[in-house]
Amino acid sequence: MVNLLTGPKGSGKTQLMIEQANEQAKNCNGNVVFIKKTHRDTTSVSFDIRTICMDDFPAIGTTDAYIGFLYGMSSANNDIECVFIDGILKHADISLDNMPEFIEKLKKISQECTIDFYISISAEKEQLSAVNLDGCAFVN
Repeated sequence: MVNLLTGPKGSGKTQLMIEQANEQAKNCNGNVVFIKKTHRDTTSVSFDIRTICMDDFPAIGTTDAYIGFLYGMSSANNDIECVFIDGILKHADISLDNMPEFIEKLKKISQECTIDFYISISAEKEQLSAVNLDGCAFVN
C-alpha cells in the first residue's frame, strides 16, 4: 500500500510523518525506515527507526536511481515493513510531473516486497489527479 500525506509546505506533514513512524515502530514486527532529504528534524524519530538522509547519497539524482535505492534497501533487509519518505519532491528529480510514474513504481515495490510506503508531498490532492489511486490511500 502507498499512503499519501498531502498539503502545502509548512502544514505539519513532517511532524505527522514522524508520529506515524514512531507509532509503527511500536506496533509492527519488522523494521521501519524513515527517509528524509537532510539531517534536520530527525531528533524526534525513535531510535528503533532506521533514518536515512538522502544528502548522504548525492549520486542518487534520478527517479530510476531512487527506485533502485529502494529495491536495494529492501533486498538488504527483508524485514522492512514500512518506509516513510518525507518531502518526496525534494528527492532526486521527482516532481509533480513524474509523480504518477513514481507512485506506480512504489506500488510495484510495495506488492513485491510487502512494504507499506508513507509519502509526504507538498501539494494538494487535486494536483495529484493524474495519479492512479488504486492501491493508494490518503492519510490526511
